[in-house]
Amino acid sequence: MQKRFNAIKSAKCIIIKVGSAVLTDQHGLANTVLKNLVAQIAYLHEKGHKVCLVSSGAVAAGKKALENTQCKIEGLAGKQGAAAIGQIRLMREYEDAFEEHNLICAQVLLTRDDLRSRERFLNAKNTFQQLLQWNVVPIVNENDTVVIQELKFGDNDSLASLLANLIEANLSINLTSTQGVLSENPLTSKLATIPILSEIQNIEELDLNELCGGKTSVGTGGMYSKLLSARRTAQLGVPTLILPGKEKDIIIKAFSDEPIGTWVCPSQKHISRRKYWLAYQSDPQGTVNIDQGAHDALANAGKSLLPGGIISVDGNFGVGALIHINFNGKPIAAGLTNYSAAELKKIKGLKRLEVAAILGNAHYPEVVHRDNLLLNAAI
Repeated sequence: MQKRFNAIKSAKCIIIKVGSAVLTDQHGLANTVLKNLVAQIAYLHEKGHKVCLVSSGAVAAGKKALENTQCKIEGLAGKQGAAAIGQIRLMREYEDAFEEHNLICAQVLLTRDDLRSRERFLNAKNTFQQLLQWNVVPIVNENDTVVIQELKFGDNDSLASLLANLIEANLSINLTSTQGVLSENPLTSKLATIPILSEIQNIEELDLNELCGGKTSVGTGGMYSKLLSARRTAQLGVPTLILPGKEKDIIIKAFSDEPIGTWVCPSQKHISRRKYWLAYQSDPQGTVNIDQGAHDALANAGKSLLPGGIISVDGNFGVGALIHINFNGKPIAAGLTNYSAAELKKIKGLKRLEVAAILGNAHYPEVVHRDNLLLNAAI
C-alpha cells in the first residue's frame, strides 16, 4: 500500500480521464461534478503536478441542448452534429470553472490519424509539452464532429492510454460511475454485494471478458475498456487508479493516502515508448497464424517472425501495416509487416531459399522484425 501512496504523490505528470457516465446526468452536463473535478485539478497544480484531462460529454451535452427542439438525432451525422453543439458547451463550462482557480485550459481535439503518423505524433507531443510547461491544462476529446470509423480511437479510454505515452505520464486516473473494479462480473455473479478489488497486481493475468460487464448507457466504454487501457499503460510502467468520479473530492482523498478505488500496478518489465506507439497507434489490418516453432522463437528466444513459421494469413494489407500474430487462435503479438498479405500467402511456410525463388533476392528475411514487434500486446 505504501508503494501506491508513494507513486501517487511522486507523479509529476498525470492524465485524468472522465467519461460521460460521470460528467452527465438527466439534465445534461452535471455542473457540480465538473466544477469539483476542476477544483481537484487546481489542487494537484498547487501541489506541483502537471495534469492532462481527457473528457467525454460533448455528445451528451449536445443531445440535451436539442431536447426541446424538433431536431432528431439519427445516424452518424446526427451524433456528429450533437458533438459539434455540445463541445462548445462543454468547453465553456470548463473555461469558466478553471478561471475561478486562475488556471488556463486548452481544447485539443484528436483523431487516430493525428497519432498514427510518427511526424504528427511528435508535433502533438511538442504541443502538449509546451502547454504543460505553461501550466495550462489540456482538455482532450476525440474529434467526433469529423472523425470516420477508420480513424476512431474507439473510446476515450483508448485515447487516454495513447496520450499517457505521448505526454510521458507517471500516473493515469480513470474516473468511473462505480466504486472501482468489481471482483466479479455483475451480470453473472450470484453475490448480493460484489466486493471491489482494491489492487490488481498483474493485470495481464485477468480475463477481462469474464470479469467485465457491458458498456454504460451514455458512454462508449465500460469497465472492459478501462481495464484494457490500464493494461496498456501498465506496460509503460505507468500505474492506473480507477476511482468513483461522482464522489466529491475523490482525487484529493486518494492523494491524502486513503485506500479508495482500484489500483492497477505497473508491469515489472517495461516496454519502450516506440514499441508502445507502433502496437497501439492504429487498428490491425490483418492477422497471421503461426506454428509452435515460431511461437517459441518469438516468446522464448526474442527472435523475429520468419515466413517458415506462418500457417495462414487473414486480411488484405500492404507492406508496413500493423498486423496481429496469432497462435492457437489467440493473439500473442502485434507488429509491422515487411510483406503484403498477397506476398505472405505465396511464401508462408517456406524457407529463405524458397522465398528467394518466388520473390527474387530483394526481399526481407523477416516478416516482422523483433524491433518492430510487441509481445503480449493488450488487444
